[in-house]
Amino acid sequence: MAAAVVGAAALPAAAAGHHSGRSHGVVYISNVRYDSTGRGARTNVALNQQWVAVTNDSRRAVNLNGWSLSDAAGHTFTFHHYSLGARATVRVHTGVGRDTRSDLYQDRRSQVWDKSDTAKLRNDRGRLVDQISWNRHRATGHPRQGGGRH
Repeated sequence: MAAAVVGAAALPAAAAGHHSGRSHGVVYISNVRYDSTGRGARTNVALNQQWVAVTNDSRRAVNLNGWSLSDAAGHTFTFHHYSLGARATVRVHTGVGRDTRSDLYQDRRSQVWDKSDTAKLRNDRGRLVDQISWNRHRATGHPRQGGGRH
């Protein structure tokens, strides 16, 4: 896992140059939107504005059944019966919603991703596949696409 630095509050994981230690990317955290603050930050709308995007860069679908996303505090979302299509991205939202191919919901009633946090993606064997960390001043991880969050 390589590191990159970007400055912003809500940053997509790609605003800075990225160097991955992998010779070929397969499944990785491609973007994060965190810390929905302000009035109504605990509403379902605000919670669903918090998300982590997971991308499959391969030419084949990847079965994510049993994979998990977690934060530094140990909040964990486990993928159930979900296959991420070839060259596709799924956003895992914090709040309640109806799952689709491109959007999954943790069905939580409070925020998960804080101003200073780490998102970890693990496979079905518990092996760390990818991670990205940030604080209110910068993010470290491996941004891969351009954007304005992290």
